Amino acid sequence: MSAHSPGTGGHAPGRHVVRGSVSLPEAELVWRFSRSSGPGGQHVNTSDSQVELRFDLAATDALPQVWKDRALERLAGRLIDGGVIAVRASEHRSQWRNRESAAVKLAALLAEATAPPPKPRRKTKIPRGINERRLREKKQRSQTKRGRAGGGWD
Repeated sequence: MSAHSPGTGGHAPGRHVVRGSVSLPEAELVWRFSRSSGPGGQHVNTSDSQVELRFDLAATDALPQVWKDRALERLAGRLIDGGVIAVRASEHRSQWRNRESAAVKLAALLAEATAPPPKPRRKTKIPRGINERRLREKKQRSQTKRGRAGGGWD
């Protein structure tokens, strides 16, 4: 087991880091719990171990406006109730581990959605010498193959 408390990533408790110094405040996260399917035996019927974590992306001030706009655009297909992002976790038997898993999923999702777009590729011209060499080798290969044809191997 690690030295720091689980799920906080070594940061202040109740903060889930998106990227750099930007993190999600615990006060803006809405947790819902329900019974989870899967392994757990009789215990699974009595405990609410499945976790749903909701975060109001449209209303938050925790993210810089540029990131927020980028995330709203990229996650448009996943948003519910006008700008709320929801993440579910039910991989673990324990509610605590599912809470941590959901928080990590949400932070990763937002980190990916707020990442700057990749720099456009600069087109480069193929050097003339390389192209000429390619054509020369192609011609040699053609001559080699032509030499094999019609050998009359009687």
